[in-house]
Amino acid sequence: MVTTRTSRRHRTLAEQAVSELQEAIVTGELAPGTPLRLARLAEQLDMSPMPVREAIRQLERLGLADHVPHRGARVSELSVDDLNETYEARLALEGLAVRRAAERFTEEDGDRCAILLEEHVRGFRGGDERRSRELHTAFHFALYAASGSQWLARLIRPLWENSERYRVASLYEARSLERRRREHQRLLDACVAHDADAAEEALRDHLVQTANEVARRMGHGPLFV
Repeated sequence: MVTTRTSRRHRTLAEQAVSELQEAIVTGELAPGTPLRLARLAEQLDMSPMPVREAIRQLERLGLADHVPHRGARVSELSVDDLNETYEARLALEGLAVRRAAERFTEEDGDRCAILLEEHVRGFRGGDERRSRELHTAFHFALYAASGSQWLARLIRPLWENSERYRVASLYEARSLERRRREHQRLLDACVAHDADAAEEALRDHLVQTANEVARRMGHGPLFV
């Protein structure tokens, strides 16, 4: 029993460490290329090294950190090539997910997604950027969950987490909120109407506009047409 409680506490601490380190990477507090020094991070997070080590491994699995032989882990670099590959894969997987979601969407799914979208907008307007991002993620994954496929959500997750670094750094500004709200509403409306073609098109337009805007701000031309 003691072993079970210890193991559960370790997992909880590791999850907490992942959350905090992921937030620091997404917001740029831990910049690309920054070494992830175990002892220093454990001290900053007020944890033992063990859960922090597991958190770093999880960040590597998500693509947010790279392991350098004999030197440890560091925050992954940002690049236009990586941005392109990430969104290319997202377009394929998330397009399939929303098609299936639209075919199976229930009234409960619609209510859940509408509430998440409303709370996301409220959080943004209230200045709670972290909460707003969490609700934005929850909205999208509630749509993908409606597809009935656990594998699609699992495959989408690391791509999503990687793309958040690009999206937040380039797009998190108040003037884009209304445009993005309309894009999300269009996607939700298509799912509610069980229109798989319209849902996939709305999702593609949403992702393409974001990817191309990020690429532009990185000094590159549009990635997708």
